[in-house]
Amino acid sequence: MSQQANPRGTFLKIADAVKRQIEDDPAMTELPSLAQVMRDHKVSRGVALRAFGVLRQEGVAEPAPGERWRVVRLGVQVDRRPLDQRIADLVTAEGLEVGEAFPSASALADRFGVSRPTVTKALEKLETAGVLAGGGQGKVRTVRALPTREERS
Repeated sequence: MSQQANPRGTFLKIADAVKRQIEDDPAMTELPSLAQVMRDHKVSRGVALRAFGVLRQEGVAEPAPGERWRVVRLGVQVDRRPLDQRIADLVTAEGLEVGEAFPSASALADRFGVSRPTVTKALEKLETAGVLAGGGQGKVRTVRALPTREERS
């Protein structure tokens, strides 16, 4: 009889492996990407998602819209607001005035630990709301108006 992997419970083994990674690395704030889990464990996207679902049920991780899944640690505060709201807070936090240059998408991606396309979507929301102006390839984005309470909270 040939040795084959049993597909039942594979997602549980993957969830256990990721939990060990989290325990071994206290600085870990995000789960590996789905693509990385699929590649490392040679499984389908569905199996990787089921493993992430187990981690969510156990309170170890949570999905973050537009970002990688986040590690949940007891006693650690995480800003769970949408990215566009967190970016809007930069206007007041950094004391930017109307007409001043706003940080680039690359700088914001590094600061928030997300991809540039994710930041671009958030910046587009802020442009639509009238908080930012300009932007686009090679153009400097500027502050058009100070964010209102709805854009910040």
